[in-house]
Amino acid sequence: MKSSLLNRRISALAVSAAMLTLSSGAYAATEIQWWHAMGGKLGEKVNSIAEGFNKSQTAYKVVPVYKGNYTETMTGAIAAFRAKKAPHIVQVFEVGTASMMAAKGAIYPVYQLMADNKLAFDPKNYLSAVTGYYADSKGNMLSMPFNSSTPVMYYNKDLFKKAGLDPNTPPKTWPEMEAAAKKLQAAGVKCGFTTGWQSWVQLENFSAWHNVPFATKSNGFDGFDSKFSFNSPLHVKHITQLAEWQKSKIFDYGGRRSDSAPKFYTQECAMYMNSSAAYSGIKANAKDFSFGVGMLPYWPAVNGAPQNSIIGGATLWVLKGRPAAEYKGVGEFLNYLSSADVQAGWHQATGYLPVTYAAYELTKKQGFYAKNPGTDVSINQMTGKAPTANSRGLRFGNFVQIRDVINEELEGVWAGKKSPQQALDSAVSRGNEMLRKFEAANK
Repeated sequence: MKSSLLNRRISALAVSAAMLTLSSGAYAATEIQWWHAMGGKLGEKVNSIAEGFNKSQTAYKVVPVYKGNYTETMTGAIAAFRAKKAPHIVQVFEVGTASMMAAKGAIYPVYQLMADNKLAFDPKNYLSAVTGYYADSKGNMLSMPFNSSTPVMYYNKDLFKKAGLDPNTPPKTWPEMEAAAKKLQAAGVKCGFTTGWQSWVQLENFSAWHNVPFATKSNGFDGFDSKFSFNSPLHVKHITQLAEWQKSKIFDYGGRRSDSAPKFYTQECAMYMNSSAAYSGIKANAKDFSFGVGMLPYWPAVNGAPQNSIIGGATLWVLKGRPAAEYKGVGEFLNYLSSADVQAGWHQATGYLPVTYAAYELTKKQGFYAKNPGTDVSINQMTGKAPTANSRGLRFGNFVQIRDVINEELEGVWAGKKSPQQALDSAVSRGNEMLRKFEAANK
């Protein structure tokens, strides 16, 4: 009798356990894998965005996974796709756009994803200067803008005061940069200005800012058969001037990426050109002085300058290969990511651009720009004029490697081993060889 009762109880417990298992399985959130390249504080912010989405609904769970730097993240995702283990979403930097577009069969265009899943989506809500970079020839958005930035100029207000310069009026032109640098040096400052990401700032954005082509075929937008043209007389003039200034430390080169930042942090250099997303880092490190933000300088003799700068940073690409039902969750997350509150919070915390007009208006309404002067410079610089074929952006295959070539050639100039004309001619020639290899591989 006792044995029979015990068996019935065990049986009942087993049924209950089974029902609980079925119940939990039926309501388990569908995981959405998001591979990204944001480490440190930025990675923490990425995690908080994912947590916010996960708390906003119960059907899906976004799982952010740090995969190393941009190159490692992109190549890892492509390899995972080939192995049929791709994430749903991968963050890819802007110079990887052509490579992602050429990954035939791997990409699920964002505009198509939204339409297939009948989700609200209006590309007109996004800053045109941002979306144009990641759209096809018909204007369809291929990926979702996330951490977009553009280069600006930071300057040391305290050193400006010391040199008798107006701390609220940074130089606007290159001749004004020279004059300000000489006054700063006369006041005891070692270096006038330095730059981060020299190819991106001093050649790529320099071209857009002066509305001159960096390459043919609308800077690669109209086909992979483009050819570089950044060895024009204007480009040579600019690099020649930088090389001349390097001799007296009006300009001082500090490295290929953001290696020159310490020169600004330690007040060795009074001005520093780098990404708008460097704002939070500068704010954290500029503890002994106040700083301002200005637009990039331009050569006043160039008709129409300044035009508009172009973006850096990255977007989120959706990869194919997952069950169709999971992509609705991907679309819902991308819409959440684009919401005004989320984008405004991301923009204000990081210095990256707010990729929607609503996020920009919300940030302005919240008084962020008034409390943090200069944080809207990047937006004004990108949206002041409608982009042209020369200032829409760049789209080249193998551009990660081509940037290394450009860096190598420019370093030859700074070291006095090559003339600016020789270096730029060589960079164009070597770069074109790499473009032809990419073109041949993607016919």
